[in-house]
Amino acid sequence: MFIDCSDLIAENRPHGGQGVTVTDIDNDGAPEFLVTGTGMANRALKWNGQRLVDATDPALLDPAGHTSCLIAADLDGDGREEIYACNQGAEHRANPSDRLFAPFGTRWLDLLNQPENAEIAGFAHGRVVACLDRQGRGRYGFAVANTGEPLALYELDGNGRLVDVAEEAGLDVVLNARAMVALPLVSERMDLFVQIDGGANSLFRNLGDGTFEEVAERRGVADPRQRGRSIAVLDANGDGLFDLLCGVWQGSHRLFLQRAGGGFSEEAPSDLSLPSHVTSVIAADFDNDGFEELLFLNHGQPNRLFARRHEGWLEIDAGDAVEPRGLSTGAAVADIDGDGRLELLVNHSGSPQPLALFKCPPNPNGWLRVQPLTAAGAPARGAVVTCTLGTRTQRRAICAGSGYLSQMEPVAHFGLGDARRIDSVEVHWPDGAVALIKTPPANRLITVPHPPE
Repeated sequence: MFIDCSDLIAENRPHGGQGVTVTDIDNDGAPEFLVTGTGMANRALKWNGQRLVDATDPALLDPAGHTSCLIAADLDGDGREEIYACNQGAEHRANPSDRLFAPFGTRWLDLLNQPENAEIAGFAHGRVVACLDRQGRGRYGFAVANTGEPLALYELDGNGRLVDVAEEAGLDVVLNARAMVALPLVSERMDLFVQIDGGANSLFRNLGDGTFEEVAERRGVADPRQRGRSIAVLDANGDGLFDLLCGVWQGSHRLFLQRAGGGFSEEAPSDLSLPSHVTSVIAADFDNDGFEELLFLNHGQPNRLFARRHEGWLEIDAGDAVEPRGLSTGAAVADIDGDGRLELLVNHSGSPQPLALFKCPPNPNGWLRVQPLTAAGAPARGAVVTCTLGTRTQRRAICAGSGYLSQMEPVAHFGLGDARRIDSVEVHWPDGAVALIKTPPANRLITVPHPPE
């Protein structure tokens, strides 16, 4: 399915890193890929109309940081996204290893390096992070987890200082987390699912008042004794409910299908569940046929791709993206060149390799892209978008962190297949606001502002 387009990356030198995220770094309305570096500088790649070129702001390079994960969200409600960086390079806890980059005009400032946040900075050491708008205010917090330490949730207080509100929210649980996703999964607001390495997963249900209850065992997704690595969210069987695809390191991969009422059952077919050195799982409609594909990125083993065929999942040829000797780690998808087809950017770890860029060949399938915004004009991560064509609906959640140490573009991408008429698009924001767009045109990017109060 995929063809290698890595020659479109300018100065694509060997690079060692883990995560990839997609955000608008320079505030020009177009997204960039932000790629972590391990023992080397982070990179930002921008489409200049012909290729991806380096656009890294010096403040974000952080060559000494050993960055594993970068996640973007609007922390302060000013319409621009801040960037949380989980770093693993600090030898002394007295020195903050994590970073929290905030844009001020044309420059970036590390909030964790400011005197007023010194107390928080001493404990800010994350392995994995997701953004979470727990109260639906359009101001996000960063949920940060590390091995054997309580989960933290960093928000800004009324004085502009960082505070850890995990205890107040009921999230201060010691976890050995490897991946997290945040979206309205089992409630109407943003819930938090945490995948664990060697223990039971956690599912925190949002109670609607800024607090959470843990319901993983009750809902059937605890799955103890597995070595979780990566999560993707999709409506795998077209019933209008979000399901969880969980990659397991050298164990059977899981596909938890949600039932009416919020319970889940594990129903991964045998071929899909085959153990591997999985690092990341991604669900996206790469060929615009109207059904998401499932991509398993493996470390030192061939990558695998599954497509929806005849109400089941069938392994198909991944083409150039198989990377049989690659060291695939984190990855993200975005329509970075604006042609209506998704690009896949893959980072590698273990031994420096050039970044890999893949996409599908052109085809006649239609598409629609929907970008919901917060009231301040920032990406509305955690919003849910439903696209209706005749009797069939597709659902997407705007990514708040997924895959492995990565974050996809803040756009709901829908393939239309041979359909050219879209009946409606409905957007649900984390605060309960709803917008309905009737018969939107195909082959367009539609930006949907938050409805006025």
